[in-house]
Amino acid sequence: QLQASGGGLVQAGESLGLSCAASGSIFSSHTIAWFRQAPGKEREFLAAITSGGGTRHAIAVKDRFTISREKSKSMVYLQMNNLRHEDTAVFYCAAGSLPTSKSNDYPYWGQGTQVTVSS
Repeated sequence: QLQASGGGLVQAGESLGLSCAASGSIFSSHTIAWFRQAPGKEREFLAAITSGGGTRHAIAVKDRFTISREKSKSMVYLQMNNLRHEDTAVFYCAAGSLPTSKSNDYPYWGQGTQVTVSS
């Protein structure tokens, strides 16, 4: 129902865009969010976009990361600019009812996509 893609290896300072393909039923009725999890760390909320198009970004990344969507394709994107080594993590998209920052509030998860930022 959710499939994340677009990860890869980039150098610090570069940009990368991630994509999340959602099933139509998920996309039209749920908030879709991006989280990341670095080794040894808890899953971290990054951004969310509601079924109505409203967005929420974590303060820690709001100046560099932007969530968006393409309704016609049931796709949600995460544009990441000026990447840093500490952004290295597995990135996940998830779907839930509300744009909260708590991973437990999202019952649907895609597989992760690895982003590695070399310093």
